[in-house]
Amino acid sequence: MVKVLLTGGSGFIAAHIVDILLQHGFDTVVTVRSEEKGKRILDAHPDTPKEKLSYVVVEDVAKDGAFDEAVKSNPPFTYVLHTASPFHFNVADPRKDFLDPAINGTTGILKAIKAYAPTVKRVVITSSFAAIVNPKKHPKLYSEKNWNPVTWDEAMDHSNVYRASKTFAEKAAWDFVENEKPNFDIATINPPLVLGPIVHYLNSLEAINTSNQRMRDLVQGKMKDGLTPTGTFLWVDVRDVALAHVRAIEVSEAGGQRFFVTAGFYSNKALADNIRETHPDLESKLPPKDSPDDLPSDIYGIDNSRSKEVLGLKYRSLKETVSDTVTSLQAVGA
Repeated sequence: MVKVLLTGGSGFIAAHIVDILLQHGFDTVVTVRSEEKGKRILDAHPDTPKEKLSYVVVEDVAKDGAFDEAVKSNPPFTYVLHTASPFHFNVADPRKDFLDPAINGTTGILKAIKAYAPTVKRVVITSSFAAIVNPKKHPKLYSEKNWNPVTWDEAMDHSNVYRASKTFAEKAAWDFVENEKPNFDIATINPPLVLGPIVHYLNSLEAINTSNQRMRDLVQGKMKDGLTPTGTFLWVDVRDVALAHVRAIEVSEAGGQRFFVTAGFYSNKALADNIRETHPDLESKLPPKDSPDDLPSDIYGIDNSRSKEVLGLKYRSLKETVSDTVTSLQAVGA
């Protein structure tokens, strides 16, 4: 049976990837930062045999040699899905605290695979729309051809450091393959804001992914007096992002490609209006129906055709995503 290593196994996207890998018949090993998180994942899949799902602890993905032991396996791995990213709150020094860990975390696993896992055919890396977007001057159309033009000097500004870290980490991965000529190829998945049902066994209302916090705030009445600015106007359902990762190892043509994975445009007003429709009992918590919509009429275009044609994605609607997300938030007490 084909064996897959999934890094960052307790993350929002990765937790959904686990379910799809198991449904598609892959033997799955996840990396987690602690025994406790690993046990939670196993406990949430009580009917899955241990040879089909197991975990290995990698405490700090940015450390030199962090993945050296994790990539060694018998039977060996055929694919690696790399969703792990460095985890910290203190960005005193953008380079030391953010950029170096992001870049080293990505190149570190590629080095480990090249050295210790020669059977691996493909590595799929979770990148981001942050590595595509040009916030200073949007093009007429965004696709996989676009790269964020951020410079290293600009990355020293705290407001740029997250997008820069995603950009430089992805570029480092493509450079590694070009320069090191390993046995594997890579594909990257580049989603914008990721919404969708939270994974109850890993999350509480306080500890949910940043993208879903706006949904929680709407449900809890924190925007009752007025909507906060939307910010990024592109979204995608976490289950579609998870499927994209798995399809990128199943489809041979996916190798060597970036995938701009997005369902389209949304605004915080659109979220509120969909909650009003799917969960009318929450009406009293929501901002007024006539709240202004900040989605620009002249916004840039998007081309997500590669994800549909190569990976076969069929994107969920905003209404379905909102409905399922709110229900999942209510299940943990929202």
